[in-house]
Amino acid sequence: MGMAGFLDLHSHVLAGLDDGARQLEDGVAMLRGLGELGFSEVFATPHQRAGMFLPEAAAISAAHGALEAARAAAAVPVTLRLAAENMWDDVFFARLSQRSFPRYDGGPAFLFELPVQQLPPRLEDVLFELRVSRMLPVMAHPERYMPLWKDWDRLTQLAESCALVVDLAALDGAHGRQQGKQARRLVEEGVAHACASDVHTSEDVRAAGAGLAWIKKRLGLAAVTRLLAEHPRRIVAGELPDPVG
Repeated sequence: MGMAGFLDLHSHVLAGLDDGARQLEDGVAMLRGLGELGFSEVFATPHQRAGMFLPEAAAISAAHGALEAARAAAAVPVTLRLAAENMWDDVFFARLSQRSFPRYDGGPAFLFELPVQQLPPRLEDVLFELRVSRMLPVMAHPERYMPLWKDWDRLTQLAESCALVVDLAALDGAHGRQQGKQARRLVEEGVAHACASDVHTSEDVRAAGAGLAWIKKRLGLAAVTRLLAEHPRRIVAGELPDPVG
């Protein structure tokens, strides 16, 4: 499949670290399912969230090595890569000055999430500072953040300082009606930069596939390629793509 395949920017395939894969075989099953959907590369992005899921680097590395060995043994044709989903919290801010939070392959881009009910203070300021320092913040599931449901202007402005990555399953309504509506609008209006699976279980692969089918039916194959292959690779390289271009 090589470079022609999709690249998944967001998944919870590593076992025993967070609310994702429970057992090693769960992770292998998810990778196999994603491969069947057309993904040739998958980033494992375990949570880094104070007071909830904060696996240490050594534990993440061990889980990554174990899944890679199991994937190879099962001959699943997917390249497994490593990053993390950083919650915008005290741990993230403690790591911010040293730039010591986990990033995509240790490069300039990193995945982050926000509390869903209230946006943090100075969000735009911090994003701007990160961009000035040549880093690329990548916002996980922008469709979930309630304050942005009624503030489309703010959401489109955020798209100028960070990459917005919509969950595929949300496009199929798997995460709620309002979330689905917002996800579809982000993709249809060309505000989302990319889409990702955010799989936590094997069942999530089916929902991601349904979201992928929605994009293909609604916007065509070129949009699928842009949102799942071209733009994700540019994002990992630290480039903020023009959403619709």
